[in-house]
Amino acid sequence: MALDDVLLDAEEKMLKSEQHMEYEFSGVRTGKASPALVENIQAEVYGSMMRIKELANISVPESRMLLIQPWDQGSVGPIEKAIQKANLGLNPAVQGKFIRIVLPDLSTETREKFVKMVKHMAETGKIAIRQIRRDAIEAVKKEGKNGGISEDEVETAEGEVQKLTDQYIKKLDVHLAVKEAEILKV
Repeated sequence: MALDDVLLDAEEKMLKSEQHMEYEFSGVRTGKASPALVENIQAEVYGSMMRIKELANISVPESRMLLIQPWDQGSVGPIEKAIQKANLGLNPAVQGKFIRIVLPDLSTETREKFVKMVKHMAETGKIAIRQIRRDAIEAVKKEGKNGGISEDEVETAEGEVQKLTDQYIKKLDVHLAVKEAEILKV
């Protein structure tokens, strides 16, 4: 495997780690409504588990309200139960064919709990990126031992991997700061 391939592979994996963390962040509640809060909750419909986004249209008619419109009226009850079981502190109200969720104000204690949760998610993302760095450096050293590249090239490649790692760790810190500010904003 060429050095460029190792670097490209590492960068691709780090990007995926960043995107995964952003995706996880989208499911954490802030002061305003977002379809991401409920779209991946699993509901049992027709004997199988399906995500709400596969069963209904989720919209935000007001800044603190979600409106879920199931495509099949038979899935209204299972979706309501799934949201209640998800333990997000949301109280769905069925109104005919719709499910309306008004987001309550977040207490200071709840906000702090959510901040801890996103910090943990960010730390998990950083650990994944460091693991990718370790694997990439091992691949570079292996290439050096096999005689495919010189020691200087190995050192340069290790430096490039470290720069990439620092760059992605910084990106995760920025995402964390933004999400933390969203959660703490009253």
